[in-house]
Amino acid sequence: MTQIAPAMMSLLGDYTSSKLSVFPKSASSFSGESDWVFHFISIVCVIFFIPIAVALFGFAWKYRKAKGQPADSQVDHNTTLELVWSIGPSFLLVVMFYFGARGFLDMRSIPEGAYNVGVDAYKWGWGMNYGNGVIHPELHVVAGEPTKLTMTSKDVIHSLYIPSFRVKKDIVPGRFNYIWFKAMEPSEKVMTDEECKQLADKDKEENLSWDYDARQCTPDGYNFYDLYCAEYCGTNHSEMQTVVVVHETQAELDAWIKKYSSRGDEPPAAYGAKLYERRGCKSCHSIDGSRLVGPSYKGSYGTMRDIVGGDPVKVDENYIRESILNPKAKVAVEQGVAYQPVMPSYKGQLSEDDIYSLIEFIKSLGDASAAEEASESPAEEAAEMAAEEASESPAEEAAEMAAEEDAEAANADTEPVSVE
Repeated sequence: MTQIAPAMMSLLGDYTSSKLSVFPKSASSFSGESDWVFHFISIVCVIFFIPIAVALFGFAWKYRKAKGQPADSQVDHNTTLELVWSIGPSFLLVVMFYFGARGFLDMRSIPEGAYNVGVDAYKWGWGMNYGNGVIHPELHVVAGEPTKLTMTSKDVIHSLYIPSFRVKKDIVPGRFNYIWFKAMEPSEKVMTDEECKQLADKDKEENLSWDYDARQCTPDGYNFYDLYCAEYCGTNHSEMQTVVVVHETQAELDAWIKKYSSRGDEPPAAYGAKLYERRGCKSCHSIDGSRLVGPSYKGSYGTMRDIVGGDPVKVDENYIRESILNPKAKVAVEQGVAYQPVMPSYKGQLSEDDIYSLIEFIKSLGDASAAEEASESPAEEAAEMAAEEASESPAEEAAEMAAEEDAEAANADTEPVSVE
C-alpha cells in the first residue's frame, strides 16, 4: 500500500494542482500528500454520488404509487448484492483511512533538532518569540529545515492556520500545543531596502500602518505566506492575521533576528513606532483618532482620562507604564462607555527601554500638555503681568519703597571710609 501514494500523486498531482485545486500555492513538505488525499477522496465521492443519486430518483419514479391505488409493501432483500455493495466500498474506506492516518501521524511526529519558535496568541494578534528578547508578529523560518511551533494562548481558544503549508492547530489557554512543518519555497526579496524605507517614512507621516495586503510584501521587502486564526475569538477575529517569511539560509534568518534584537542608535519614538506594529498594539489602538477595542493613541498624551471606579487621571508616563504592565488597574472610559478589559499584561515581555520608546511614540502623536503651554501668546503673558502689577495696592507699594530706602541707608552706613 505504501507504493500506492507515489503513483496516485503522480496521476493526480499535476492535473489537480493546476485544474481542480481549491488550495493556495503548495509550499511545505506536507502539501503534496495532503492535496492528493483530499482530491482522491473528493473524486471517489463524486464517482459514487452521481450513479447513486440517479438510481435513487430513477427507482423512486419507476416504482411510484399509481393514482387511486394503495401503496404495496415490498419488503425483500438480496444478500449477495448487499454484501457486494457493503464490502466493496469498504476497501476504499480503508485506503482513505490509511493515508489520512499516515499524514496525521507525520504531522504529530516532530523531528529531533527542529528549530523552535514560541507562539503567543491573544485577542487579536500574534507574538512570535525568537529568544533573546525578540518578539515579532511575523513568523520567520528557514527553507528546507523543520520548524517547531510551541504555542499557547493568553485569553481564549485560537487556532493557527497556514494554508500554503497545510497545517492547522488549536491554541488553548493554560497549556502548550505543538505543530511542525518544513517550508520548501523561500520568500523572494521583491522590494529594496530603500523602497521599503520610503514607504515606511510615508506611513509614519500619515499615521498609517504597513499595509501587507496592498503591498504584498513585508516591511523588509519579502513576499510572504498568510497565517490566520481559524477559530472565532471575538470582535476582531477577522483581523487576527499575520505573515510567514521563509529565508533561504539560517544565516539570513539570524541576521533578521539580530536586526530586531535591540533599539541600537534608533530614536526612541521611531523604535516605539516599530514596537506598535510588532507587539500587536495596532490591533486595539489606532493612531488616527478612530475608536477600536482600546483608546486611540492620537493626541492622548497629557489629557485627562475617565476611568472605571475612580477619579479622572492624567495620561502621562506613569499612567502609560502602568497600563502596559497592569492594564486592568485603570480601565478607560470614553463618552460614558467603558472599554472592555481585554488587554493582556506585557510584564516581563517589554524592557524598560521598550516601554520608554512606546511612551515617546505616543507623545509624538500629540502632546496635550505641550500644546497648552504653546497656546499662551505674548499678549496673554503681558496681560497676566499687567494684572499682577494692578493687583498690588498703594499701601503695598509705599511699604516696598520704604523698605528699599531703609536698605540703601543701611548700606551707606556700612561702606568703608578711605583714609589717605
